[in-house]
Amino acid sequence: MNVATKEHKKVTVPMLRARKKGGPRITAVTAYDATLSRLLDEAGVDILLVGDSLGMVVQGLANTLPVTLDEICYHGRAVARAARCAHLVGDMPFMSFQLSPQQALASAGKMLKEGGAESVKLEGGEPFAPHVHAIVQAGIPVMGHIGLTPQSVHAMGGFRVQGKEEDAAARLVADARALEQAGAYSIVVEGVPADVAARITEAIGIPTIGIGAGPHCDGQVLVCYDLLGMVRDLHPKFVKRYAELGDAVVTATRSFVDEVRSGAFPTAEHSFGATGPRVVGEPTGTRPVVSSIPPPYGPAED
Repeated sequence: MNVATKEHKKVTVPMLRARKKGGPRITAVTAYDATLSRLLDEAGVDILLVGDSLGMVVQGLANTLPVTLDEICYHGRAVARAARCAHLVGDMPFMSFQLSPQQALASAGKMLKEGGAESVKLEGGEPFAPHVHAIVQAGIPVMGHIGLTPQSVHAMGGFRVQGKEEDAAARLVADARALEQAGAYSIVVEGVPADVAARITEAIGIPTIGIGAGPHCDGQVLVCYDLLGMVRDLHPKFVKRYAELGDAVVTATRSFVDEVRSGAFPTAEHSFGATGPRVVGEPTGTRPVVSSIPPPYGPAED
């Protein structure tokens, strides 16, 4: 059964905002390619986030700082081709928005025009409220991100929990309120004590989406490779591994290596016929990724 097709409509920003009061809690997972996009979408995830985390989990970098706007757009296009129901959020990478509200708007526009995004996410609190406002005024939805903001890794002295002291916690609450007033439709709250995340969630009228922020947020987000157990040497405290696909990949690949070396693969079952007239264009069994069905033109009938 295709869960997304049977039980879900296309997820939109108004639907996500409404979850603050009516539930259910929001689910978000990162995605970087069409294959995982299709599978995660079929599972019924509400949001697919093309995160700048791709710098670490896809490119093998030490942090997210080198990721470029063009790279986010490249991966965003791949994710958008396969997703049908989930809302697509693109991460605004380091130095794509910090210089000015005008730069932020130009980058956000490119992400929608060239990267398949339906909304954008940017890191930072009150100092970036004008940037959020400029983007929102242009009709582009914005998801905020406060707490542990990976693009500020050097300023924070590493990937460290934020908001432990009362002054720091109060600043996070003020940041969340400033982003809400600027027009953000939701806020990611990362790497803060659970009680602080609860304060933030209670203080604002838009959904909070937690990662390493405890159970009191209006939703949760995880990196796809973390929840699937594909990063075998890293076990963050805030991650629950719902599978161990990393082990499964190694086991399956070892079987392939053994069978090729022993001659057990391929067999006739996996070979094309060599006798009889040659068939031009003999099908190989592969097929291209099918793009999402475009919506009909005109207003929706609710």
